[in-house]
Amino acid sequence: MNRTNLSQLAVLAAVAQSASFRGAARELGIAPSAVSHAVASLEARLGVRLLARSTRSVAPTEEGAQLLERLRPALSEIDLALETAVEARDRPAGNLRLTVPRTAAHLVLTPRLAAFAAAYPEIVLELVIEDRFTDVVEGGFDAGVRLGESLQRDMIAVRIGPNIRGAVVGAPSYFATKPKPRHPRELADHRCIRFRFSSGVLYRWEFEKEGEEIEIAAQGPLILDEDHLIAQAALDGAGLAFVFEDYVKAPLADGRLIRVLEDWCPTFDGFFVYYPSRRQMRPALRAFVDFFKVSG
Repeated sequence: MNRTNLSQLAVLAAVAQSASFRGAARELGIAPSAVSHAVASLEARLGVRLLARSTRSVAPTEEGAQLLERLRPALSEIDLALETAVEARDRPAGNLRLTVPRTAAHLVLTPRLAAFAAAYPEIVLELVIEDRFTDVVEGGFDAGVRLGESLQRDMIAVRIGPNIRGAVVGAPSYFATKPKPRHPRELADHRCIRFRFSSGVLYRWEFEKEGEEIEIAAQGPLILDEDHLIAQAALDGAGLAFVFEDYVKAPLADGRLIRVLEDWCPTFDGFFVYYPSRRQMRPALRAFVDFFKVSG
C-alpha cells in the first residue's frame, strides 16, 4: 500500500472526527497547513471531494462518509496493533474504555475497582455509563458490559457476575393501606415507582412463573432513572419498587421493606463483558477480563 495514502487517510479521519482542520492538527501534532494539504492531495488523487467546508464547520461529503465508514475498522486495527506493541514491552497499560450500564457499575464493578487499579496501575480504565446496548466497535470502545440475555451472537462474552434476580418490594407503611398483590395483574391497583432507561423507554415489569410470562406497564406517581433512588422511594412508602434484589438485601433483612410476588421473579443470567471475536485482544482488556471474570 502507498504509505502516503495511509497517512493522508489518517489525517482525513482526524478532520472528520474533530470537524475541524485546526482540531485535527492539534490532535496529530502537525501544522494546520499540513492537514489541509494532505486532504487536498488525497481529494486530487481520488478525483472526488471528501469534505464539505464552510466558514464555521467541516463535514464529510456523501463520498467522504462512505470512505470513512469502510476505513474505520482498518484504522482501528492499526491503532490496536500499535497499542498492543507498546503494552507488550512490560505490563498491561494504556487506556481501556468500556460501555457499562449503571446497575453493573454499582453491583459488579465498583466494589472491585480499587483493587483493579492497585493491581494494574498503568491501565487507565474509563467506564462510560449508559443503559442502551452499544456497538462497541462503532462507539470506539474496547469492550462492553451487559446482561447475558441482551448480548449479540457474534460477540465473545465472559461472565463477570453471578445470576441475578428482581424483587418487588414495599414499605410496611405502604402495605398498611394496600393489600399485598398475589398476581402481577393486581399491580394495576397499586402505586408503582417506575424506571426510565436513558433511551427514554419506560421499563415494563417482567414476570415469569411455570412457563407463563407477563409484562406489566406499571403505573404510579414517580418515574426515576436510578435504582438507588427507586429503592429509597420505596423505603419512604411512596409505592412498590421493582429492582434487583441486591439493592434491597439489607432493608429486606431488617424488615424495613416487604417482598411480594417472589414466586414470579425467577433468577436469570447476570452481567457479562463482551467484545468482538475478530479483534485481537489487547493485554489491558485481557487483564480486565481475567480480573473480573467469575470462576467455575
